[in-house]
Amino acid sequence: MAENLFYAQSGGVTAVINATACGVIQAAREQGGRIGRVFAGRNGILGALHEDLIDTSLESDAAIAALRHTPGGAFGSCRYKLKGLDESRAQYERLIDVFRAHDIRYFLYNGGNDSMDTAWKVSQIAERLNYPLVCVGIPKTVDNDLVETDNCPGFGSVAKYVALSMMEAGLDVASMARTSTKVFVMEVMGRHAGWITAAAGLAARRAGEAPHLLLFPEITFDPEAFLARVDACVREHDFCAIAVSEGLRGADGKLLGEAGSRDAFGHAQLGGVGQQVAELIKDRLGHKYHWALPDYLQRSARHVASATDVAQALALGRRAVELALAGRNAVMPAIVRTSDEPYRWDVGVAQLKDVANREKMMPREFISGDGFGITDACRKYLQPLIEGEDYPPYVNGLPAYVSLLNESVPALLPPFAG
Repeated sequence: MAENLFYAQSGGVTAVINATACGVIQAAREQGGRIGRVFAGRNGILGALHEDLIDTSLESDAAIAALRHTPGGAFGSCRYKLKGLDESRAQYERLIDVFRAHDIRYFLYNGGNDSMDTAWKVSQIAERLNYPLVCVGIPKTVDNDLVETDNCPGFGSVAKYVALSMMEAGLDVASMARTSTKVFVMEVMGRHAGWITAAAGLAARRAGEAPHLLLFPEITFDPEAFLARVDACVREHDFCAIAVSEGLRGADGKLLGEAGSRDAFGHAQLGGVGQQVAELIKDRLGHKYHWALPDYLQRSARHVASATDVAQALALGRRAVELALAGRNAVMPAIVRTSDEPYRWDVGVAQLKDVANREKMMPREFISGDGFGITDACRKYLQPLIEGEDYPPYVNGLPAYVSLLNESVPALLPPFAG
């Protein structure tokens, strides 16, 4: 009898995470009966803990195919970090109980650093409890900070969006600089790693084009050096466009944009550093400013997704199913760059224990010597990730995104009390 597969989405969603879901479900359906049903967790791992399993077999082939061009998380995601195995064994035992009750032998978890840690821990507890479960993590994060993979699905599209937004905003500000706004600041995502900030730098194809300055979390913020550069830029170009990471830190090591609260993973809630930087310029230099916070827009902009990103997200979903069927436990499909010119990539395999809870920062050689820009090496790395267009179908002027039925299977166990 064919055994079932459980797939769940975790953490902040992306423009292409549903393309990975599409790859998973389509690949499972093509296996000629080797996989029974594909269940999706409603709201990530919470769907497993609370036995709220979505039966994807009720979705049409056309609806699953439409996931490829639909942003957001089709089954719901969550920010929920399981504690250590010895701290909360009951949670892990509950997961195994749910998997056993529904004959689930394959667990595919689509997320970032913390999600790879969850998949790794579930593989360990299944082994301890002698339950035959194959756990495969699937990388996803706009932050591009997972190790053991050249890049992460979700990043290429957000990189394309911020570069495009900076290019267009730069043209706007340049048009009005003589009599109006002199400074434009765009705050982008990136808690510890400045990959998205770096991507904004792709907009400046020639000297003098926006952005003129980039503020990375990897580079300690020096207000005096920064203000001197802004002043010089305004004098030379009549305006200054800046991209700043939400994770910008001062000399004391503290996050400038930390709001004081924490999310479910224990991470500081960030926001507002763009406004702080803009107001610093106004207070010290007197320039009129505008600042923007793309926020969710940058990670949900499927209408300008990178074709490279879509292809990689889809391929990793398919490869995850292949790895699961091959019994490759506690692994993650990873993108391997095989050539820069022309750009080529393949799908390799990483061990979850080598990925979990680690972060890939911007290498110093990708950041210019003065700390305010990107190098040619960085451009060479980033450029192919934003290339190609993969537009969704449009109806009446708007994208035709899909909404699934998302019907749950009947629960077989008592409610989870944890």
